[in-house]
This record gives sequence, C-alpha cells and structure tokens, in this order.
Amino acid sequence: MINRKIKPSPLGKIKFSLPGINEFTQKNGLKILFVKKDNLPLVQFLLLCNAGSIFDPEGKIGLSNLTAMTLDEGADEYDALQLSDEIDMLGSHLSIRSGEDNIIISLQTLKENSDRSFELLGKIITQPHFKEEDFQREKRKVLTAILQRKDNPDEVAEHIFEYNLYGNESPYSNLFLGKEKDINSITAEDAKNFYNKLLTAGNSALIVVGDTSKQEIDKLIDKYLSNWKTQVPDINKIPEPQRKGSCIVFCNKENAMQSEIRIGHLASKRNEGNYFAKLLLNTVLGGQFTSRINLNLRENKGYTYGAFSRFNYYKHQAHFYVSTSVSTENTGNAIREILSELKRIGEGVTDDELEFAKSSLIRKFPSNFETYSQVAGNLTGKVIFSLPEDYFNTYIDNLRAVTKDDVNEAAANEIFSEETLIAVVGDKSKVREQLNEFPNSVFVEVDSEGRVGEEG
Repeated sequence: MINRKIKPSPLGKIKFSLPGINEFTQKNGLKILFVKKDNLPLVQFLLLCNAGSIFDPEGKIGLSNLTAMTLDEGADEYDALQLSDEIDMLGSHLSIRSGEDNIIISLQTLKENSDRSFELLGKIITQPHFKEEDFQREKRKVLTAILQRKDNPDEVAEHIFEYNLYGNESPYSNLFLGKEKDINSITAEDAKNFYNKLLTAGNSALIVVGDTSKQEIDKLIDKYLSNWKTQVPDINKIPEPQRKGSCIVFCNKENAMQSEIRIGHLASKRNEGNYFAKLLLNTVLGGQFTSRINLNLRENKGYTYGAFSRFNYYKHQAHFYVSTSVSTENTGNAIREILSELKRIGEGVTDDELEFAKSSLIRKFPSNFETYSQVAGNLTGKVIFSLPEDYFNTYIDNLRAVTKDDVNEAAANEIFSEETLIAVVGDKSKVREQLNEFPNSVFVEVDSEGRVGEEG
C-alpha cells in the first residue's frame, strides 16, 4: 500500500547518454548528422537550410517565409494536392517553416516507406514548381496573417520589442512574416531566385534520426539528391546592434483590458560567456514556475497568471527578456517589480536556489530526447551553434560543475537593470500616466510594426 502523504525521494543521480552522433558530408557538400534509434520503425529527417528571414533583401521582407510556404505547393510531376495526397498515403508527415536563421523541412516516415517518402522530399527540394497560382494563394495567406497579427497584442509586443532592440539596420529586427507593402511587391520569380541562391546542398545540413543506417542514408542521397546544387552562397555579414539607454516603446491598443509587457536588453551570444551559468541564472530569475519573477508577480502580487524570462539565442545575436501580460491598472506596478527583480538578482543567488535550479534542469533533461522529432530538434542547436561533439553527453556534468560564484558573475555581466528596453502594448489613456514613474526611460510611441510615431 502506497502512503500518498509521504513525498517520494529521488532515486539517485540522473545519468544520460545520447546514442553516438555520426557526422559525415556528402559529395554535394550536404552535411549529415545521424543518430540511430531503432526502438520504433520510424525515420525522422530534418533539413536545415541557412536561408531564414535574416536573408530577406531590402524591400522584400517576408521572402524567406513565402519561399518556404510555396516549396511543397507542387514539385516535379505532382501539383500541390497530388503531392499532399502522395505523402498522406504513405502515412508520412511533412512540414516546412521559416525562422529567423533557417528554413526547416521536417519529414517523419515509417521505415518501410522511407525510400518513397524521401523520393518525394527530394522532388520538393530539387524540383519545386513556384507556379504563379500557387504562389498567389500562399501570398494571400500571408497577407491575412499580417492583418491578424496586428490584432494580437502578444505578437505585436514581441515584434516592437525586437524591432527597437536590434534596430532597423539589423535583419533580426525584421518580422519574418513580412510587411504588407513588401509582400505585395514579392513575385514568384523572387521566390525562385531566393531558392536558387540559398537552398543548396552546400548551405544545408540534414539531421536523420531513426531506424536506418549510414549506408541507407548514402543510397537515398545518391538516388534523390545527387543533382542538388552544391554551391555555398556568399552571405553578407550581420551588423552588430548597439546597446542603448533605457527606453519605453508603447503601442496603443484602445480599450485593451490587459497590457502586454516585454522588458530586456541585448545579451552575449550563445557561444560567448558561461552558457551553463547563464542558463542556471535565468532558471532562478524567471525560467520556471518557482522563479523569482513569477513568484513575485503571480503569487505575491496577483498581477498576472504568469511571467517568465529567457535568453533568446539567434545564430548571430542574442537578447535577454522578461515577458508577461497584466491587467491594465497594474501595468506600472508590474514593470516596477520586474525592474526590481532584475536589480536584486545582481546581489546574488542563494545555495538553495542554485541547487533547486540544477535539480530541475538535470531531471527534465532526458525527457527532451524521448521522441525521434525531439532528438532531431535538439540536434539543430548543434548545427546552428557548432556545439562540441560531446555537448549532450556532458550537459549534466557541465550543469553540476557551475558554482554559485559562476552564476553571480553571470548576473553581474549579463543583467542590466538600468539599460532596459521596455515594450508595452495597451490602452494609452489608462497606461500612459503609470509610466511617468520611470523618468529615466524615454517614452516613444510606435505603431504595430515598431516604427516611431507621435506621442500625442
């Protein structure tokens, strides 16, 4: 009989070992990362093309996303519906999306159908149609999504924060969906040219996880991707954004019952500084339910249902931010409490906080590798940030090795409570006066795209 009143004790130290990552390069320059996982008859393919929205040309913001959306709208002898039906009949799942750094193509298939599924994937990668009617249909979807985004305070807050944080000289300030004016000017020929320039074998990496072998992967590549373009395109250097003083950017949303708040600043990049110390620092500060920020704003003050913080890492840049949504009347109070917590973390963390953060991260780490898609998804970080070969197998040991001094040093070097960008989306008539209590922050009113308007 189990006594439910007694809290179960941990069974001991967590141990984790990911099956070996076999890395090799094909003749066409395509990099392969393969992890054998054969407890289920499945194969997961994940293709990363270095062709995200940061490569959108001036005046064509949203081109990467439109290109990704049109890729599977017909290839070789199949139109869009036929291609979708072929994939469905195999019981396979295909998805294509664009992010800031990459276009990501995901295909999961049964092992017995892996050859045919990969054949279809090869057609999509090497012989997409980009027909005008398909392109215009996808363009209409994007224009609708842009209109819907303007009515979503959460998405508006995210964008006006990053737009003003990175500055319009940085491609990371661009909205990956694109601007309405730019989308209207983009043509199917633009998408085809973007595809021809950036979606090449030499500019991509293929992650394979599942019940297969290196020999089988080599055969698939030889059969279906041997004619894929090999060149590595010339890519412009991403400009470094400049740190700014404290500023409040505000987007008015009349009659809003809540205010969306983002507070943060630029941060060191993924491979700069002590990553594991930064990870533990954020876990204590705002990275879990029991973090300081959430306990303050949710449990103690009752301002919100939840508040969190994170270090957000792109390939070439990074930033730290706090995110929450609060009732309109508590906008100023919530900002004050967040800034207070950012300042207080500089005084250091406690032994108990550090040990709890370590325990939380260590115990949940193995669960990030339960499914084939999870393993493949985690390996994208290895590709994007050129992580060491033993990164995953030494992850837990690296967390355990972090000291309180390491975390406190990270707090001093990575959190700047006096140099924050504060982005707010809310009802100006009810919120503007509350923001007067932050006289050190310049107030700037912006539109839903983050562009400066008149304060009024």
